[in-house]
Amino acid sequence: MTSKKSEPAGLALRLAAAERLRSVLNGDNFVPLGPTELADGRDRALANRLITTALRRQGQINFIIHALLDKGMPGKSGTFEAVLRLSLAQLVFLPDLGAHSALFLAVEATKRDPKARHLSGLMNAVLRRAQANSAKFGTLSDDLLIPDTFGDTWVDAYGEAAIPAFTEALLAGAPLDLTLKDNDAELIAELGATPVMADTVRIDMRDRPVEALPGYAEGRWWVQDAASAIPARLLKLEQGARVLDLCAAPGGKTAQLIKAGYAVTALDSDARRMERLRENLARLDYNAETITADAGTFGPNSLYDGVLLDAPCSATGTFRRHPEVVWHRSVADVQGRVRLQRALLTNAFRCLDAGGVLIYCVCSLEPAEGEEQVSWALDSLPGLELYPVTADEMAGLESAVDQRGLVRTHPGMAPGGQAGGMDGFFVARFRRR
Repeated sequence: MTSKKSEPAGLALRLAAAERLRSVLNGDNFVPLGPTELADGRDRALANRLITTALRRQGQINFIIHALLDKGMPGKSGTFEAVLRLSLAQLVFLPDLGAHSALFLAVEATKRDPKARHLSGLMNAVLRRAQANSAKFGTLSDDLLIPDTFGDTWVDAYGEAAIPAFTEALLAGAPLDLTLKDNDAELIAELGATPVMADTVRIDMRDRPVEALPGYAEGRWWVQDAASAIPARLLKLEQGARVLDLCAAPGGKTAQLIKAGYAVTALDSDARRMERLRENLARLDYNAETITADAGTFGPNSLYDGVLLDAPCSATGTFRRHPEVVWHRSVADVQGRVRLQRALLTNAFRCLDAGGVLIYCVCSLEPAEGEEQVSWALDSLPGLELYPVTADEMAGLESAVDQRGLVRTHPGMAPGGQAGGMDGFFVARFRRR
């Protein structure tokens, strides 16, 4: 008997990475490969490193592909483009991984795909040209990393000097931020974390999955970016106040509101995401009323003292974790989100009792979804007034508060003086007269 020829080392992870990258190029959000896709932790880490490098360097890789493919990307070619991008990421931007494996495994991966195998010769030729020009391609301008769709807007909104900080944050990725259930110095030390601001701590480097970190199983913290933790802190209501958390899943802000002592109703239209919210609250031993309903049409039996609306948005502020987002979104997408946000703001206002506080926030860097929505709300919702945030409410991030008392964070900021940046977030606080 003859034994089946074993697959080349590294091919399985290359194929898995190509499939995941292909799905992202087709419009899916990036989700790191997990144990079910690649059991070996080292293979999984390498595959995710290749994917994230290809995504973070997408603008530069677009330039390289344009320079190398005279006739453009072949149509209906299966995983060809994904394999090519992974290999270019390795050849040009990850030289420590070696050039030979990039070339060999790219050709082998292409041959494994019936829709791409006829292009294996082209793959080899293109990558050899890339290898020959890797020094030149490796010095491409970081200006290519952000598409003009958003780059011009961000220059106008944040200034020319902010853009290098944005690209630096894009390439660096995001550290892991946690919100603590209790301020426990022993737990912070055990996590290897650093306090950032309020009850947020940051882990810059970790060697294990989130679920394996100290305190996870006991429900002593939850994952939440430093910027995302800001809105719920600004409600400033008395303990026991009734608060409605709209678009609440997966529940980070809901947990904050419960921790603050409010009676919380968490609402979201997505049943699966609501189930995840309930699981997260159960791990934390927190309780809230949960409702699966449309935040744009929900009508409560009685009005709330506070409403927090974390509205669906373009999510451009999350590009440190989701570098694909700036390439997936268009001006039309932003305009569509603006219309939805106005409908949700209108209903959030309807749910708010007289004298109540409304927090509106989005994880977007687009003024159209932030500052411009404030002007619209004040003009369109009679009885709604701005309740300005003051700098002393933002200790460790005073510069995020503008002259109107609106909060704007971006990835170039250093919360609490800590390196690693933060998500781009906009927060406005209103009161119903």
